[in-house]
Order: sequence, then structure tokens, then C-alpha cells
Amino acid sequence: MTEARSLWFQAPGQPLFSREHLPSLKKGWCEIQTLFSAVSPGTERLVLTGKIPLSQYKEMKCPYMGGDFSFPIKYGYSVVGIIKKGPRKRIGERIHVIHPHQDRCVVRTQDTYPLPSHIPSQRAVLASNLETAVNAMWDSEIRLGEKVLVVGFGSIGSLIARLVQDNFGTDVKVVDTLPDKRKMAQSMGFDVVYPHKNSTLFDLAFHTSGTSQGLQTSINSVSQEGRVIELSWYGTQKVHLSLGESFHKGRKKIISSQVSRIPAELQSRWDLRRRKKLVFDLLEDSVFDSHITHRIPFLELPRLFQKFKNHSSKGVGYLIEYT
Repeated sequence: MTEARSLWFQAPGQPLFSREHLPSLKKGWCEIQTLFSAVSPGTERLVLTGKIPLSQYKEMKCPYMGGDFSFPIKYGYSVVGIIKKGPRKRIGERIHVIHPHQDRCVVRTQDTYPLPSHIPSQRAVLASNLETAVNAMWDSEIRLGEKVLVVGFGSIGSLIARLVQDNFGTDVKVVDTLPDKRKMAQSMGFDVVYPHKNSTLFDLAFHTSGTSQGLQTSINSVSQEGRVIELSWYGTQKVHLSLGESFHKGRKKIISSQVSRIPAELQSRWDLRRRKKLVFDLLEDSVFDSHITHRIPFLELPRLFQKFKNHSSKGVGYLIEYT
């Protein structure tokens, strides 16, 4: 029987590796050897510090999650690996699958997405976060020539900025409170602005910082009838806003965007598989390699989450290496 090593949280903020026996393969299932996984710092920090509202336990459950949100729990979004056992025609194939951080795993074969041969495995781990960015673009109904602000230059914000800049002929600016992230944004080719110094009003703002202050900046930065696309998820954290100034008179809109559902107006033509194909078509561009800013060996993953416990992440994309 094959043994796997996985990352669990035994209690809020307490990461610990665990060894577990993989189940025997059934028809329609396959065994994956993990090459890389990705960390989505915002949501994973909330999950692993115990800040998930009880009302959202069912909605927030991810495929192949172990335990539950009251702990212990293993949780994660994005794995790239190789099929080692399963359907004969697919053995040796590189795939992407949603799964917690684990060096080997058994999954339904239908849940795996075969990687195009010309996309590097490291870049492919961006797929889950890039799906979130794609959904946000759809929700925004972005128009050619609009002035766009991205508030929060993390794993999601950076990908949105990339899509906006490369595909819509728009003027995109980035805001982040951390100097390190502002430098990263500039090194990746984005213009950075400072809210207290900026007089420009934007047509559209994407908010990804996970803070009340970031959402307030987004609201204050859009013009009459402007839209704010809210991607941050706050868990049990309360959000405090000032809506007594330009919000009502400016008829501004706050629009929720979340990756689990395709916008209603697209559902007759799009499904999750088609969206995934779009994501991997986008990932053919090597520019996305710059969105991986930190590489961490799998065995050092607990240390990374300990840093997340007390501090906001200073990186954009975190690649976990298993070999």
C-alpha cells in the first residue's frame, strides 16, 4: 500500500506533516505523484487560522479536503503532477488537479486536466488562481479603453493586472501598501500609484487586498457610476466602510466575484472545462513565469504558513516544489 505525506493543521495556525496510506485504486481513479503545488495566501490563511464562518463550511469545502474547518484539516487548491497508476493510456501524463498539499494522492481521473506539452509544470500551478482572475474579468464587463485600478498586488491581483494590461488596451494602475510588492509590480511592467497622491478617477477597480482600507480605496478611486469588483474574502473578519461620501451620490457599484460559479449570462455557453481550457491557452505566454516570485521546498511549507499566520504575504506567487 502506497504511503503519502500531507500537510495538516491540527489546530488553528499549527501546521504538521502527516503520513497516510493511499486508498486502493478503483475504476475511474488514478494515483498522482505531485511535482508542484501553489499557495493562495489570502484564503488559505483564513482557513488555516480558523476564521471560516460556520455558515460557510459547506460552501468553502474544496475537492479532496481532509477533516473539516473545526480542525484538524488539510486544504489546498492547485496541484500539478504525473499520473503513476490508473488508465493505461494516461500513465505518465502531466496533469493539473485541485487537491490539498500532498506528495502523492488518489483522485478521480475525470477531475484531472491534461497539461499541454509546451506549458511548463511550474507555470501550470497558476491555473487555479488564473481561473479566479478570468471570472473577475467576466464579472467586471470590462470595456476597451477604460481606466482600471487593481488594489492589492498579490497572487490574484497580479494576474488580473496582467490580463487587463495584455488583452484590453486599457490603462491599468496598481496600488499596494507594501513597498516590496510595489517594487515587484514595477519590475513586472506595471505602473504603481499612491492613493493619497493620485487625482485620477478610474472607471473600474478590482479589489484583492482583503482589507477594509483596500475596499475603501477602491470605492473612493472610481468615478461616477464606477464599478468595484470585490474578490477579497474576509471570513469572520468584519469590514468597516465609509459610505457617506461619494458612494451614493456617485451611484457606484460593488460587485462580488467568486470563482466557483460562472456568471449567469455565460452559463448557457461556458462550463468549467471550457474555462479551464481558456486558462491554459492564456498560460502559453511565458510572461506568467514572472508571477511566481517564491519557490519553497515541500518540507518547508509549515514554516511558510507560520509566517502567514502573523504577517501578510510579501510575495506574489508561491510555488511549492516536491522533488
